[in-house]
Amino acid sequence: MSRVPLPYNQKVLELFRNPKNLGRMEDATVSAVAGNPMCGDMITFYLKIDDEEVIRKASFESYGCAANIATSSILTEMIKNKTLKQAWNVSWKKIVEEIGGLPSIKFHCGILAVGALRRAIRKYYEEKGYTPKWLPKELTFEEKQALEEEELAERLAKRMDGQQ
Repeated sequence: MSRVPLPYNQKVLELFRNPKNLGRMEDATVSAVAGNPMCGDMITFYLKIDDEEVIRKASFESYGCAANIATSSILTEMIKNKTLKQAWNVSWKKIVEEIGGLPSIKFHCGILAVGALRRAIRKYYEEKGYTPKWLPKELTFEEKQALEEEELAERLAKRMDGQQ
């Protein structure tokens, strides 16, 4: 069986080959992991947040395809020097637009990147012990998508433990 290469534009390919803000951030204020069991993509987002709740640095680690790396890379650029509220409001559609589009089969990569970012923001507030009024009480669609991999891994681990 042969595979036809996906029609990625030049911006996606450039961000894949030369991602911005790639790598673990040792002094991160908060980090969060997101994954998608359907494609196997995994992202860890790292945020350095100041006392005014502004994101001063953002980086990511990725195990994924070109679209996963490109969307994560562009998102880290888009949220630098933004407040957490401003960053929360970045949509996956805006990310896809910012990189010049993606094949529809790869839209989930933008959703996953936003899910990882939102998980990190929510975790930051959980660790601070308060919730701002603008933060939804319920998990967003993107956060739910980001949690799928984690839940699948937990279920598989329980099954494996039961077989031993």
